[in-house]
Parts: sequence; structure tokens; C-alpha cells
Amino acid sequence: MGRILFYLIVFILLGSCKQQANTEAVEEKAEEFFSVDSLPKPSEINEQALTILKEWQEFNGLETTFESLYRVANREDLELVIEDLIEKQKTLEASTFPATFDKPQIKSRQKVFKTYILKTKGNMEYRVGTKASTIEMINAYNAFRNQFNVIVNSKLDTILILSE
Repeated sequence: MGRILFYLIVFILLGSCKQQANTEAVEEKAEEFFSVDSLPKPSEINEQALTILKEWQEFNGLETTFESLYRVANREDLELVIEDLIEKQKTLEASTFPATFDKPQIKSRQKVFKTYILKTKGNMEYRVGTKASTIEMINAYNAFRNQFNVIVNSKLDTILILSE
């Protein structure tokens, strides 16, 4: 009985100390960069709003930078575009808005857009998937652009409504 117990313990010790011959190689999965073709396209601005926006240089700078988002090919390009978007958005925020668009509806959507820019930047820094946050940022920008159309197309006179 003692010999069997002794051999059993030796067998267990040899089995546990045995080095595994087939160690799994650690594979680092290469991060896949999303395709810009899968991103939503920017919404259209109607002609009345475009005539007002043509003279707003800070917005035109933001537009140009935002269009470059659709030409990124890798993570580094996206980082550069996001950094540029942050700078252009700060410039736009500090600029004088055209009288037609100096409204809380525009400024609130601009803040939402800024939030999603910063969320995308944070996801890039922490190496978290950037596709979802980039799509959210584009949707916020589309809401910002769409609000120009809403304001221009709104023909209600709020002063007349409030005075009655």
C-alpha cells in the first residue's frame, strides 16, 4: 500500500512538473482599421443656408477638415484629422456666428459634435474600437449641418407668436 501511494505521488509530481512541449504562441492580433466607405455621408445643406455659410470662414475651415476624414487610410491619419477637427472646432466656437445662425439650437449641436470628437480621440488613445465613435461623430455633425436647413426653412416669426 505504501509503495502504491509512493509511486502515485511520484507520478503526479512528474506529470505536473513536465514542461509542456506544445506551448501556444502568443499571437497579437493586428488591429484592423475600418473602411471609410462604411462611414455615413455628410448631409446636404440647402442653397439658402449655403449662401450664408459661404461667408463664415471658420465653418468653411471645419468643412474642409471634415471632408478629409473620408480620405484617411490608417490610424495615424485619423489621429491627425481628429486633432485638426478639435482645433477647427475651437476656432468655430470662438468665432462670431452669422446672425441667422446665432441660435441655441446651432450652438447645442456644435457642443454635441465637440463631445463626439473628444470621444473618438479618447477611443484612439486607449486603442478601443474607433469605428463606432467615428460614426457617432459623423451623425452628430450631420445633425449640426441639418440644423442649418431647419433654421433657414423655418418661416415662423417667434416674436409675433410670443406677443399675442
